[in-house]
Amino acid sequence: MITYLFKYYEQMSMLLLEHLYIVFLSMMISLLFAIPVGLLIARSKWLSTVVLSFFGIVYSIPSLALFSFLLPVFGLGKLTAIAVLVIYNQYILVRNTLTGFQSIDASIIEAGYGMGLSARHMFFKIQLPLALPIILGGIRIATVSTIGIATIAAVIHAGGLGILLFDGLRMNYLPKILWGTILSALLAYLANYVLLSYETKAILKARGEYNEDQEGAEVSS
Repeated sequence: MITYLFKYYEQMSMLLLEHLYIVFLSMMISLLFAIPVGLLIARSKWLSTVVLSFFGIVYSIPSLALFSFLLPVFGLGKLTAIAVLVIYNQYILVRNTLTGFQSIDASIIEAGYGMGLSARHMFFKIQLPLALPIILGGIRIATVSTIGIATIAAVIHAGGLGILLFDGLRMNYLPKILWGTILSALLAYLANYVLLSYETKAILKARGEYNEDQEGAEVSS
């Protein structure tokens, strides 16, 4: 294994960077769709139930089946992989965005408007900080999931660490299988660790915001 690492270090580094590119781009596009959708459906219980049910059904489709379904549309390569990853991420990200904003105490919102805050200030100063821990939790789960599914995307020539894993399986070559597995698992672990640290900081900040807003609500009442 160590011999293989030193011999093919550059190739493995390129595959790792390729995997990071797919994951990063997929997450950015996913967030651009999911957060506005989550905010929109938060206004209607009926609409949120329908949208989450739809995304839940899509999320239950096996990844290989969804890759196959979109191949005629986007063809082989990264475009199909990113499209599938974006679709899969919607369920987790929309659900957590919705839950984050719905979890805010209504009395805090009333107190904010009672103090004369505009809708814009209410969103950025109160609602978003309070909802952020749950949203970040969704981003963390979606990122780890994306890293795993992006590995499978190697079967449609999307590149990434899955090439090591599937080439190793096809050739019955253990070093490739192990390095593909180790690098994918390590990347998922590091992503989870980093995002969890941000999530923890957001929780602590939200608790501070919540206590201040509760005091404001009591004063205004």
